[in-house]
Amino acid sequence: MPSEAGSSQAGHSQAGYSKTGPAVGGSRTYHDPLHGGITLHRDDPTEALLIQLIDSPEFQRLRRIRQLGPASLTFHGAEASRFTHSLGVMQVARRAFDALARSYGELLPHRTTVLCAAMLHDLGHGPFSHTCEDIFDSHHEDWTARILLESPPINRLLRAADADLPEMIIATYRKHHALPLVSQLISSQLDCDRLDYLMRDSYYTGTSYGNLDLDRILAALRYDPKRRELVVAAKGQAAIEHYLIVRSLMYAQVYNHPKNIAAAWGLNQAFRRARELYLAGQLQTDSTLAAWLGQAPLGIEDYLAADDPVFNYHLQSWQRQGAGQPHQDPLLADLSQRCVNRRLFKAKALGDLSADQQQDLLAQVQTVLAERGLSPTHYAGLEVAFSRGYQPYREGIRVQTPSGSREIGEVSPLIRALVQTRQTTWLIYPRLIEGELQVLMED
Repeated sequence: MPSEAGSSQAGHSQAGYSKTGPAVGGSRTYHDPLHGGITLHRDDPTEALLIQLIDSPEFQRLRRIRQLGPASLTFHGAEASRFTHSLGVMQVARRAFDALARSYGELLPHRTTVLCAAMLHDLGHGPFSHTCEDIFDSHHEDWTARILLESPPINRLLRAADADLPEMIIATYRKHHALPLVSQLISSQLDCDRLDYLMRDSYYTGTSYGNLDLDRILAALRYDPKRRELVVAAKGQAAIEHYLIVRSLMYAQVYNHPKNIAAAWGLNQAFRRARELYLAGQLQTDSTLAAWLGQAPLGIEDYLAADDPVFNYHLQSWQRQGAGQPHQDPLLADLSQRCVNRRLFKAKALGDLSADQQQDLLAQVQTVLAERGLSPTHYAGLEVAFSRGYQPYREGIRVQTPSGSREIGEVSPLIRALVQTRQTTWLIYPRLIEGELQVLMED
């Protein structure tokens, strides 16, 4: 493996660097509500590269993609962007890596890969973040890899630093990096991405579930040179237990909140109807959305041309129907109005019903909708939400003990209780049939 651009400047103080300097020397600081001043120094080759990557069109696009997609319809403060989160992940990774590299100098050649992989990990997110993946059956990880390889501004910058850097970053994401520690810092049960998004999402949703002791967690991280892996000092076990409990609570109370489930489902129905009309030749649109709604494989330029404002513009325009408007379909108009004006569908948990009973109830609800002249499949459906627990068999977190490193679930009864994945099936329906639904549920 070719050596990667390291840095002898890892110990720079974070204080006092708020002025943007010239092309050589100087620094740039991003003021973050969680991490304070994130200062990058141009006399450090890796950090100079990060500044150039931040200024690229591909990374600036992340300013226009909300971190939590439509969750702002539930938690009105959830307006943070993927840009903000990506900078945060880089900062957490820099703190973690630089602390480890001070004790293990052999790690330094991998600093560029770690920091670039941390900062660019969400580059492939589409409009509405994870909701986009459900609507268009896409995967942001795949698009991130394509952007690193195919989008000229990003690709040139990375290859100028190291000819193999794009491939090394992709190997990091896919857990194929030759040094396991590198991938673990970016994508594992205890990674810098999760540490930042739990704290950030909690902060912006106004909830307290995501409060982490980040300093204590980072201070507990260790490198096992024999296994070449990330491990946790025994004294940090309580902080890791707290982190895993926090993650469980955030999924239960924020990510899988019923209003979030309903808002995402409603968005899906609006774009599903738009695609139906477009393919039938009954919807006028621009070239960007035509590429997204069409059946041909989506190209990199059309993918990067889409963001939250672009998709929201179309939702706004689809509210209107008739002559001179993009379409004449009352269904698309209503579904779009629901998204724009927060006329959310309702979501009811069906945990007490068997799978057959859930399907029977959905069929009855859709019959009621049809009798009211509403599209049964666009106004009601079943949505399954998962709260994935700690997964010890997928790169579990290892804790140092007197007898060697052990998976944390082996030494913590508390963590063993968090292993099980919880699944909830939700019935999505419009508020106007709530009375009929109550009768159906009682029968």
